[in-house]
Amino acid sequence: MEQRTLIERLARHLAAGEPDQWEERVADAASILAIMKDPDAAMREAGDESQWRAMINAALRERWAVATHPGGDEAEPGTDEEGEFSLHPHGVSGNRADWIHVHDSQEKSS
Repeated sequence: MEQRTLIERLARHLAAGEPDQWEERVADAASILAIMKDPDAAMREAGDESQWRAMINAALRERWAVATHPGGDEAEPGTDEEGEFSLHPHGVSGNRADWIHVHDSQEKSS
């Protein structure tokens, strides 16, 4: 049996209703992994937090090895959902306020 990366297995699971469209779910799978990077209290109690983060980071890096479908996950290597790596130049506008979550449009300056 072929061993698939965690990110591909997640993407395939997310596309269960449309198995041929799994490549379009790679970005969703990466988002789920990014959320999982910070362990909760029970997870911290059970094991080494730094190893967990290293494992999740390794799984996130596999995103770039997974073939992506045009129109699907168009992110470039060197980016991630948590800002630990550089964002792709097309990922945000020139407005620095786009780098943070600003809820009120008045708070953004041009």
